[in-house]
Amino acid sequence: MVVATGRSARQLIAMADHIAEKLKPKGIIARSEGRGHGDWVLVDAGDVIVHLFRPEVRAHYALEKMWDAHLPESARAAAGR
Repeated sequence: MVVATGRSARQLIAMADHIAEKLKPKGIIARSEGRGHGDWVLVDAGDVIVHLFRPEVRAHYALEKMWDAHLPESARAAAGR
């Protein structure tokens, strides 16, 4: 998963288009969602998901917190931590 920030809806859409164009020659068809609003554009490239946010939307959803979650000891042991 990749998380990135753009300054405007127009920039997010351009970033999503650029990603799709760069992947196409490699045989990867990237699909995107959220282009209509341009606050959060998700690019699905199969094994890689790219989340493109405007700054205030990225701060609101704070996806990075998924990696900050405190797991119970039993879950950490199962995950090999």
